[in-house]
Amino acid sequence: MRDATIPQTVLFPDLLAKPLVATFDQPHASSDGGAVLLKAADARYGLIDGFARCLVDDRQSGKVRHTVTDVLAQRIFGLACGYPDANDAGRLADDPMHTLLPGRDSIDGDSLAPQPTISRFENHVGSQALYAMGRELAATAIGSGCMGARGGSRSISTRPMTRSTARSS
Repeated sequence: MRDATIPQTVLFPDLLAKPLVATFDQPHASSDGGAVLLKAADARYGLIDGFARCLVDDRQSGKVRHTVTDVLAQRIFGLACGYPDANDAGRLADDPMHTLLPGRDSIDGDSLAPQPTISRFENHVGSQALYAMGRELAATAIGSGCMGARGGSRSISTRPMTRSTARSS
């Protein structure tokens, strides 16, 4: 019988506190291994920290187990990995990749926030915080050069692509 594993190793230096080696030969690994690229993008652009600065944490500090930044990171990375609601939070709370993304030790670190914490977090954010987060996103996009060369802007359409518009793009 032929071995179906891929014996490749990829190093991601300076991304996390500990060296990360991705070896594609483990039968029981996280299915979201590509999410480390999301961590790299956030390390470069700092969106999660920027969004967290827009939020007010009015919880009782003695009862807080998960910081606003950690819950926000958990939620954003979860959405980006295809988990559209908080129902998967319990299953992902100890997933090695998902615990690594917000900076926790994937083996000995604390679990991520459970579903009720994620749901309370989502329902607590008000319109002013959302507006501030939108401004943060726009400032980051403009500051990173995503808006085009020489101060111009790129046209971004929110219309669905059809075959005729896809050919003209």
